[in-house]
This record gives sequence, structure tokens and C-alpha cells, in this order.
Amino acid sequence: MGCGIQDFKGVIPAVLSVFDQQENFDEQGTRELMNHLLSFPIGGLYLTGSTGEAFLMNSEERMRQVEVVMDQVAGKVPVVVHVGAMSTKASIELARHAEKVGAAGISSVPPFYFKYNNEQIFRYYQDLAESTSLPLVVYNIPLAGMMTVEQIIRLSEIDNVKGVKYTGTALYEVTQVKEGCKPGFQVYGGCDELGSSNISLGVDGIIGSFYNVIPDLYMRIWEAVKNSDIPTATALQAKAVHVIFAGIRSGSMMACMKAWLRAGGVNAGWSRRPFTNFSPEEETALVRQLVSIDREDGIGLELVKKILARNPDIL
Repeated sequence: MGCGIQDFKGVIPAVLSVFDQQENFDEQGTRELMNHLLSFPIGGLYLTGSTGEAFLMNSEERMRQVEVVMDQVAGKVPVVVHVGAMSTKASIELARHAEKVGAAGISSVPPFYFKYNNEQIFRYYQDLAESTSLPLVVYNIPLAGMMTVEQIIRLSEIDNVKGVKYTGTALYEVTQVKEGCKPGFQVYGGCDELGSSNISLGVDGIIGSFYNVIPDLYMRIWEAVKNSDIPTATALQAKAVHVIFAGIRSGSMMACMKAWLRAGGVNAGWSRRPFTNFSPEEETALVRQLVSIDREDGIGLELVKKILARNPDIL
């Protein structure tokens, strides 16, 4: 399998970061999570992004996570590293480290918190793109302030800016981006709830949080759309949404996904404060909810099979 940005396609987990109960980075848990994800035919890995609680980590921890993942993955799939930070200097340091350890590309949210103007945002990406030889994937997400289609098209003209992760619900903008950007510019759908819709619009890949726990379901969605079986894709996407909403409504989405994975024997750790984790009783209830969704919807999730193998009486 190739490991360049041109091979970064299909179903791509936005990887969870693994912390122990004392909130320290957990190298062994990270390796276990990588082995779990690599047991599926994923199209790549997206590291240290929003799902990875990157902004709750310092630069040294982010670099260490990238090193461990690159070592464990060992070239099996392309890895793109999110390097967004509060300063251009910090982002460039993360980018150069990603290049040093062999990442296929880098990605970044626009600079946020302060109200930067369009020119400052453009210069941020220009500086970042010029700092390494790696292809850069722009990350458009409401948490950092959505950029307009016109901004993305302008950014696509920068050398080394090769794609965008579009985490928005205005899907008509996906087609505008694809039409307005240079040939070969790659577009990735970022909303898990809209996976089937993004695939039908011809995105190069889908990058999402819940692909840590239900990658097999999204691979079935991908195949259904690619085979023009839209009714099946729509039905499967509806089932995926049931799982997604269970995670979101838990009140601590990443902690919920980690609890589900741990119940299946995957040491995905816990979340860092100010995110909250769950009591043992709350975790049991969340695991039961996942198993119930799987059974009621007839999904047959691989993670649920692992959960039931470890605890057949969970219901």
C-alpha cells in the first residue's frame, strides 16, 4: 500500500489520543489502538486533531504520539498529522517534526481564538505550507471558525496545499470547492453524520471520530455508495447516526468512545480534563446502549462482537 497523500483515501479515522487515568500519554494503549484500527482496511490515519484532544496536549506530547503511531503503523497506511496550534511558530515546529518522522502530510485548523482577518489566515497557511515539503490539508471546522468557499479556493492556490477536510453541513459547498480548486485538489468529508452524502458527492475520503469504533460500518457505507446502492447506504448511515447520537448525548463524546473500546478489549484510555469521564456504572449503561443499538438495528458491529465475547451477559 502506498503511503503518500494520493493514497490517503476511503474511510480514515480521526484518531483518539490515549491517556491513562492520571491523564498521562499512554504509549502502550496507543499501540493497542493502532493495532485495532489496522485490523480494518482503513485508508489512513488522521492524528492529533479535535478528536485527539490535541489542544489539551503540549507540543512534546503531540510529537511523542506521532512518533509512537508512525512506529506502530510501520508504513501500512498513510498518516496525516494535524499541526494546528495557537501560534504559527508552534505549528511549524510540529510540521517539521511530522516531516522528520515520515508522515504523508500535515493538516491544520485556521488560527483561532483571536479574530484574525482573512489575510492573516492566508499568511498562516502560506507560512505553514512553505515550512516543509509535505502536502498540507486545510481543516475547515466550526470549532475554529468556518472559512468561506472563496477562502478555501484561494488557499488551494498555495504550493503544497493539496486538500481540505471539510467538517461542515452545507454540502453544496463541497461541490463548489471541488469545482473551484485546482485539478487534483483532494476533498475530505468531515461530518460523521453525513458520511454517505459526502461520499455521493465524490469526496476522496471521509475523516471522522466514530471511525475509531465503527469503521466496519462506514466501510459498508462507502462500498454501497460506490456501487450506486443508495438505499442501502442511506439505511446504513441512519444506523450509524444512532451510534453517533448515543456518543454525543453521553455528554463526553471522546470518553464515551474510549469506554466502548475498552469494553471490547482495546485499551483506548480515558479523556483529559476538562472533559469528564464516566463512573463504572455509567460506562456499563453506555456499553449496554451500544449493544442494544447494534442488536435492534441488526448492524453486526465488530466491536460489539468483541464486547459480547468478553461479557456475554451485558444485557
